[in-house]
Amino acid sequence: MGPCDGRCTLVVICCLQLVAALQRQVFDFLGYQWAPILANFLHIVAVILGVFGTLQIRSRYLILYAVWLVLWVGWNSFIICFYLEVGHLSQDKDFLMTFNTSLHRSWWMENGPGCLVTPVPDSPLAPQDHHVITVSGCLLDYQYIEVVSSALQVFLALFGFVYACYVSRVFLDDEDSFDFIGGLDSYSYQPPQKSSHLQLQPLYTTG
Repeated sequence: MGPCDGRCTLVVICCLQLVAALQRQVFDFLGYQWAPILANFLHIVAVILGVFGTLQIRSRYLILYAVWLVLWVGWNSFIICFYLEVGHLSQDKDFLMTFNTSLHRSWWMENGPGCLVTPVPDSPLAPQDHHVITVSGCLLDYQYIEVVSSALQVFLALFGFVYACYVSRVFLDDEDSFDFIGGLDSYSYQPPQKSSHLQLQPLYTTG
């Protein structure tokens, strides 16, 4: 494999995945979205393993990275369906994202572009120690921001999976060819060595 072909492309994809995952992790922390926080952490670890495996020519790490990307695509597809309320999924089931530890939703719900937050005082719908707000004027609703973020993750993961399979395959082929050459060397023809011991015979003379 050339000095900078599939490996360089895979490293660039992994760097883009790290930037996107860290950005997403920050906003999930701000919104107390514990399930995405855990998934983002595992994703960051897997991407770091992918970078290490690419730079150090470790095919096993790349295979592990590729397997994780399959799970990552599935997780982000679930988030897309969750925010679009596909099937029986509903955003009213907030415990799916917060492990039922808080009433928080996506950080973008109150802080999206153009959003105007208005508190509703003395609302009978407010739980204890909480308040009710109304959000209006958003240029883009928070669920679509979450969908775009997850779609970007899926897009990068698909490219990462393809290049991880390609690069790991090249690494495995290189290892097989190296073992084959080493096997030939071990069974190469060796000429017989000459003995360094000389046998002396007595010499008889006739008078």
